[in-house]
Amino acid sequence: MNVLFLTLVEINSIQERGIYQDLLRKFVNEGHNVTIVTPMERRKKVATNLKEVGNVKLLQVKTLNIQKTNVLEKGIGTLAIEYQYLAAIKKYLSDSKFDLVLYSTPPITFYKVIHFIKKRDNAFAYLLLKDIFPQNAVDMKMIKAGSLLHKMFVKKEKKLYQISDAIGCMSQANVDFVLQHNQEIKAEKVEVNPNSIEPKFIEYSDNEKKEIRAKYDLPLDKKILVYGGNLGKPQGLEFLLETIEKIAIENIFYLIVGNGTEFDKVEKWFSNNDPRNAKLIQSLPKKDYDLLLGACDIGLIFLHKDFIIPNFPSRLLSYLEMKMPVIAATDVNSDIGKVIEEANCGVWVATGAIDEMKTAIQNCIANTDMMGENAKKLLLEEYHIEVSYKKITNRLDNVQ
Repeated sequence: MNVLFLTLVEINSIQERGIYQDLLRKFVNEGHNVTIVTPMERRKKVATNLKEVGNVKLLQVKTLNIQKTNVLEKGIGTLAIEYQYLAAIKKYLSDSKFDLVLYSTPPITFYKVIHFIKKRDNAFAYLLLKDIFPQNAVDMKMIKAGSLLHKMFVKKEKKLYQISDAIGCMSQANVDFVLQHNQEIKAEKVEVNPNSIEPKFIEYSDNEKKEIRAKYDLPLDKKILVYGGNLGKPQGLEFLLETIEKIAIENIFYLIVGNGTEFDKVEKWFSNNDPRNAKLIQSLPKKDYDLLLGACDIGLIFLHKDFIIPNFPSRLLSYLEMKMPVIAATDVNSDIGKVIEEANCGVWVATGAIDEMKTAIQNCIANTDMMGENAKKLLLEEYHIEVSYKKITNRLDNVQ
């Protein structure tokens, strides 16, 4: 097949690691031709261009800054990207014909691009639903429910769902939410197609683990509870900081590795409180982060208590890959806690429940090895890239 992938993630090579790169690499390894349309923000000062390496074409489209910029430019840039992508595809890919167009949220503003490809090529359109916008912005009080802006985005959201031939959601709770709030969608076109990766299990010796910890000035004799990833409002980081402050068990140490809109706030908290049982590291390159993660013991997931949508953070996969027990402190609508508890590889607590958090930590420390093996099993059975790939290709097989 000829596969077109639309994304807001900057992809420079499918040899990089990530949920999208791993999936696209799987398509290439199975003999398909892949074309990636990816943003090149104006701060990079690179013009729109098309590269070709083997079975992969990379169309880099010059856009406004859409990451780590002010709200105005991000908003305008996100709306403009639909037209920029469409113009670039018409100019650089006029001779290409696609069998499958894959795209992920965010954003919800790819409708015109998908409509063009479907009409021109009779392509099958598969949406990888990674967030439910604009409801997530309403939950975080970034957009007012019922406002003109909210109504505009809801209209775009529904058009995207309508034009998609299949919608792959991250979990069953996401499937249920989408169908409940979009009753015009036929249930048979929505399925669970979770975040998935090609795992690279790291097996450290005790000495290697000590060397990694020494490199980052981490204690050698304590269980390290690690939170890695985005530090933003959706993560409800107040409860993470409360956990560090109130659960100062002698044999545990907290490590936060990441960046985001709330990083300065977290850094200020560390400066003011000077916790002796925790360390904050600004984000690391993926390879270094994976090596550091492999020297830790328990993975932490946090979500804001006010979410109505059932988020399912992709950081879970990094923890499972390192064979770690996972503690998920989330709102009651996410089903990530249900997943890890049913697999017996972690514990769920409601965001803000500090006593339950202490019990969860003690439980994971007492059962680290058993939960770690179950974590690996869960990853291989449910979140291996093979699972996601087959879900997509089976859809096309049923159409043909």
